[in-house]
Amino acid sequence: MYEKLHILSPLVEAREFFFIRGCRQLDATTWIMVDISYDIFNDIHSGVPSYCWKFPSGCAIQDMGNGQSKVTWVEHVQVYEKYQVNHIFRDLLCDRESYGAKRWIVTLQRMCERFNFHMGSTYPKRHDSKGVFHYPEGQKNTIQVSQRMVKSFFEILSMTDNHGDFSISPQLNRGDRISVRKNEETIQPKGFIAIATTSLWLPLSFQDVFSFFNDAKTRNQWDILTGGNNVIELDRVPTGTFPGNNITIIQPYNMHKEMLLLEETSIDEMGAFLVYAPIDLRAINSIVNGGDATKVPILPSGIIISPDGRLSSNRDNTANAQNGSILTVTFQIMICGNNNPTSRQQKMEVVGSVHGVLSATILRIKEALGCSDL
Repeated sequence: MYEKLHILSPLVEAREFFFIRGCRQLDATTWIMVDISYDIFNDIHSGVPSYCWKFPSGCAIQDMGNGQSKVTWVEHVQVYEKYQVNHIFRDLLCDRESYGAKRWIVTLQRMCERFNFHMGSTYPKRHDSKGVFHYPEGQKNTIQVSQRMVKSFFEILSMTDNHGDFSISPQLNRGDRISVRKNEETIQPKGFIAIATTSLWLPLSFQDVFSFFNDAKTRNQWDILTGGNNVIELDRVPTGTFPGNNITIIQPYNMHKEMLLLEETSIDEMGAFLVYAPIDLRAINSIVNGGDATKVPILPSGIIISPDGRLSSNRDNTANAQNGSILTVTFQIMICGNNNPTSRQQKMEVVGSVHGVLSATILRIKEALGCSDL
């Protein structure tokens, strides 16, 4: 099998593994899954070195007999970083949790909880007629569309090995990335799409940063794509027991009445994200009424927040507390239809315009969080 793992920022190189996976049921209640690296490149004499090596790793799953499972996870890997790690991610990578067993367990718990809500086993029943969700099919449909939106957003953050059609402008800051790709898929708007992303360190816990972004009242302080105006929350679907785990339909004041925002927020002990995309009103109506939403075009943007991996003892004398975070902001913007801007001047104009949106957003975020001096 082939596996590619990456922190959700293009500033960190992905880790690639080739491995053999073995699965076996040990007894009536216990299964194991074990991975071990296999150097396929040496076998085909390509001369490509292996930078990531997986010693026996995997999980044991035990049926507890009460509808629950006990999962034990082990990660045992050796990694040689090909490039120097960006300084704001250095501590996060060295804390052994970013790619470790805890990451797999927390993610598994979060996905199982989301699945339970999707299946309706833990979904709280509505007792009013407000909002846009009046049928269970509409709620489940919205969860499926949002899952596709989040998956698409995560995929664009692996730009480290594919910068698209435009090279990165030397005028950009070291932490900024601009890429342009041509999209012809039916599930996204067709044409040329600019991807702008950056990561920065903030002297606040990731929980506090998430609380700021998850508050609809603060959206006008940072979201330039909605015109910097207030928004109205039309309805929400919970995807977990924590109050911040939701899928929300939002109406910005400034946007056309035929356009709404679909947004998903999620937080666990390893970090948080906020992903959103504009969707026209007809598509939203189809989604919430249980119609076919598999081909609704979605162009997501969003924010990833994670702890910085530093112990506060590195800054003061108080140990075992993480009070810093890393914020990654990513926009996708449709820049033109099928007409590819081919001249150097056109390309630089595109990069400059998109980078301006990214820079202005970061400035507004810093001001709102009281971090303008960073």
